[in-house]
Parts: sequence; structure tokens; C-alpha cells
Amino acid sequence: MHQPQASTDSQRGKTLSPELFQKIKAIQIRTQRTVTDLMAGEYESAFKGRGMEFEEVREYRPGDDIRHIEWKVTARTGVPHVKEYREERELTVMLLVDLSSSGAFGSGSQQKNELAAEVAAVLAYTAIKSNDRVGLIVFTDHVECYIPPKKGRAHVWRVIREILSFQPSRQSTDLEGALDFLAKVAPRRVVAFVLSDFQDDGYEERLRIAAKRHDVTAISFTDPREVELPRIGLIELEDAETGHTLLVDTSDKGISSGFTFLAGEDRHQRADLFRSAGVGEVSIWTDKPYVDTLIQFFRSRDR
Repeated sequence: MHQPQASTDSQRGKTLSPELFQKIKAIQIRTQRTVTDLMAGEYESAFKGRGMEFEEVREYRPGDDIRHIEWKVTARTGVPHVKEYREERELTVMLLVDLSSSGAFGSGSQQKNELAAEVAAVLAYTAIKSNDRVGLIVFTDHVECYIPPKKGRAHVWRVIREILSFQPSRQSTDLEGALDFLAKVAPRRVVAFVLSDFQDDGYEERLRIAAKRHDVTAISFTDPREVELPRIGLIELEDAETGHTLLVDTSDKGISSGFTFLAGEDRHQRADLFRSAGVGEVSIWTDKPYVDTLIQFFRSRDR
């Protein structure tokens, strides 16, 4: 079994170019401001107080919720007992970030991978501001890097730096493997954000299993050129993960409309999967601001 690459601060510090350092610093400053000005309170309303952890079984008292009755203990003792829970004031947030080759695409100013790094930074800063722990799983067709959950701004800096400077060794995607790894390193409930373009299959059952144990949100990244072809005549399309190419005549209306239809079907099927699995979904486009989209999602959860 492939072992995730170890990541140390000293190793990463040596690999950063001045350009990359400035880019990471700019994202750090921008995301800190975003969290302070726009996200304050939204995250806590959406996630805090919703996680309940089992604490003990005690005798039933008038006014207790009958849905919490522990029937096995009640039957054994002949006295009604209930399960008592306590609110999880401190959460563990796991960021599962897909850095496969399909993310190295963007028709605008940002590639999907770059946008994923920035969104991950916003989520990490938001969690740290709420005194939660943050961990990172970077994956392609296997888990390439794992940073255990910790608190603190220095830790968030490390997470951002890891995502932006990481050089994946593989091109394809294995969401099932990443979710399986999450199950191994997170035996207790966590808030998990899966940041990916979800260009994979065979992960559906593992996603359902993960959603039963954890609070899972899928953050999907899409570029406009992945759903609509430009009318520019013959172009060669290449699958970034397999290298397969296809020559397409984009001036053919049938081909263009068929491409758009199939892309839409894929997105609808994925949305249906997330709903049926009990997974939240945030759809982020490379050509649109993402902050309002995140805030709307947090508010919809709160409602």
C-alpha cells in the first residue's frame, strides 16, 4: 500500500520559489480578510451545535426526549433510561483536496486547482477562527500527503503552502481511496470537505458510508469550457488524466449541443448522488466569485 508523503516545514521552506511565496502570502492575506469581514458567524451557525457526542446513559426524567430512550438498558433494568449527549463545541475539520491533472485547467485567470487551494484556505482560516482543528489529505489516484489535524494560524499557513507547492506524482483520480483513507485516520466524527472536480467514478458507495459517519460536504469545481464548447471550428480535446485526445468540430451545432447536454447530465447525476447520500454540495465556477456561494451554503445549512 502506498504511504502518503511526509511533509515537514523545513522541507517545504526549501522548495518555495520567491514567486510561489508571494502567491501564497497574497492568498493568506486575502483569505484572512474574507474570513474576518464576510464569514464571521456563518460557519459557526452552520456547524457548531449540530454535532452531538454520546456521553452517558442515565435514568429517564420527566421532560426528557423519548426518542433518546436506550431500550436495551431499559429492558434489562426495568427502569426507563435515556442516552445523554453533549454538544461538540470543538470540531475537527478535514480538507480532502484533489490535485489530479484534471484540476490543472482553467479558461480564465485561475485553474481549478488554484481555486481549490484558495477555497481550502478560506475554510481552514474559518475553522481556526472558531477554535477548531484542521487536517489535510491531498490525493490523486492515491493519498499523496496527510497532515494530521491541529490548531493555530501557523498550521493553516502550512496547509495552504502544502496545497500550492505540492507536486503530485500521479495524474488520475481515486475518490474512493481518499474516502477510505479518511475512514482510517478519522475514527470519530469530523466535518469533511471534499474539494474536487469529481471526474471519477466508483466512489458512490464509499461516499455514502463516509456520510453516515461524518458531516460531509462536496465542493465541486467547474470551468465554463467543460460544459460549453467555443464555436471556433476544429479543436483537439485532451483528457488531462489519461492523455487521450479527440478531434472535435465545434462549429457543428449537433456536436456542441450534445457536449453541453452530456455535461449537464453528469452534473445532475452527481447532484442526485450527493442528495441521496446526505452530502452537502457547493458548486464553484472558475469564472465566478466563490465567497457568496459559500456563505449561501452555510446559511442554508443553518436554516
